[in-house]
Amino acid sequence: MKHTFLRLLALALCLALWGMGALGEASGLPEGEYAPDGFTFSGGTGKVTISCPKLAVAGGTVTATLVFSSPNYPRVTVDGVEYTATHEAKNSIFEIPVRVNADMTVVGTTTAMSTPHDVAYTIHIWVGQTPTEVPADDEDDAPVERTAVAMDERDRELPGLAWQSEMALRYAHEFAVDYYEGGYKLLTIGDGNRYLVVPEGGDVPAGLDGGIGIIRQPLNNVYLAATAAMALFDAVDGLDVIRLSGTQAEGWYIENAAAAMKRGDMLYAGKYSAPDYELLMGMGCPLAIESTMILHTPKVQEMLEQLGVTVFIEHSSYESHPLGRTEWVKLYAAMLNREDAAEAFFDDQAKVIDELKDFPNTEKKVAFFYISTDGSVVVRGANDYVAGMIELAGGRYIFSDAAALDSARAAVTISMEDFYAAAVDADYLIYNASIDAPLNSLDDLLGKSALFADFRAVKDGNVWSTDRYLYQATDIVGQLITDINRMLTGQGEDMTFIHRLQ
Repeated sequence: MKHTFLRLLALALCLALWGMGALGEASGLPEGEYAPDGFTFSGGTGKVTISCPKLAVAGGTVTATLVFSSPNYPRVTVDGVEYTATHEAKNSIFEIPVRVNADMTVVGTTTAMSTPHDVAYTIHIWVGQTPTEVPADDEDDAPVERTAVAMDERDRELPGLAWQSEMALRYAHEFAVDYYEGGYKLLTIGDGNRYLVVPEGGDVPAGLDGGIGIIRQPLNNVYLAATAAMALFDAVDGLDVIRLSGTQAEGWYIENAAAAMKRGDMLYAGKYSAPDYELLMGMGCPLAIESTMILHTPKVQEMLEQLGVTVFIEHSSYESHPLGRTEWVKLYAAMLNREDAAEAFFDDQAKVIDELKDFPNTEKKVAFFYISTDGSVVVRGANDYVAGMIELAGGRYIFSDAAALDSARAAVTISMEDFYAAAVDADYLIYNASIDAPLNSLDDLLGKSALFADFRAVKDGNVWSTDRYLYQATDIVGQLITDINRMLTGQGEDMTFIHRLQ
């Protein structure tokens, strides 16, 4: 009881010190002009960049100078208030009130097109913090830039522990599991972070590197904010350890997770960027499983760690092979001592690859995309796992050879014009409804843009849509590969993840 009280007291103090300010609130910043410690933006088509050369604090208000690399932005809107630009030869310049150390949305109006068009951007201004790269899209596992660590060069030395063996992996390259005498396990992630799984009744080794996260068994009262991991826990009958969810009940498409929340066995504890710290502390939460989106809000990670919660950041979205993501089931199973169940489950999914390994490629071109609210098109990166699925299924991803999309980003935003040029002759279109609202018909797609009437796939009736469940279904990725193969070979029945639009 005393321990819980102290943790709640620490929570209250942290909340008081770290409360997020309102728009324009200086939050104790000294008056004057100075450059921010960091600035990032996301959104738009990629043709216009935004910079923030200076901040000004006066009378308790912080104002930022934003410079758009185009003279065609007459105004921006922030929280419903319009701000007018001053223009240079090649730039549009704005002075607007801002929030620091937090995301905020700026809607720019451009006149570069035939009619004025609104473009939404997310900006983040750092003051007194180390900048962190903002994820590229709305997907909860969007990759961020990082320094990768080769698994075969990882540090396995632990004080007082004797190494025994390592986990065998087939497709995953973004994690490793090492086993030590006494039931200890070391989890190494592709970004270099390490976590020591301490068996029940075991002690943390003296002299252990303070940067190694501790995961104690038996595991319980876990806060899971990385939606991609839920299905993998479910696959090894491990939902009993997930007591706190970063997604509300109506947001889960995993049947067992939704049912657990309806029963009250799993509680909503706030999204990754705004967790319910009091609930987490009251439940004695020892571990938060986060996607890389937590790097979007570094203050949240720091607060969790100060309150004694180990923050585990999963990097499955960096896996180049589609089944590499599914193989992360073995890592979560290692936390629960259920490796045998994970091995059997994964082998069943891997059979899909074995069955298709001698299948000749159809050479049919496939586009996978969705339309953003600003009219731009969001496609998958050339090295993304979705592109890999299409190739494994026997198709050719239309952007597989595009150097501009050869990046670590899960999604890349391009203009409708660029998408038209690349995909107008594609044999198949797959609309990504797991990010955007589902499409029910071809008319819904044409409502996004009349240009789709020119597309070969639309004329031939080869337009498909995913279901909302897709990104939570990391456990059965093999089934999506099978679905795409059936689409390409004219066997469009009994699909799990995609359906044809009429």
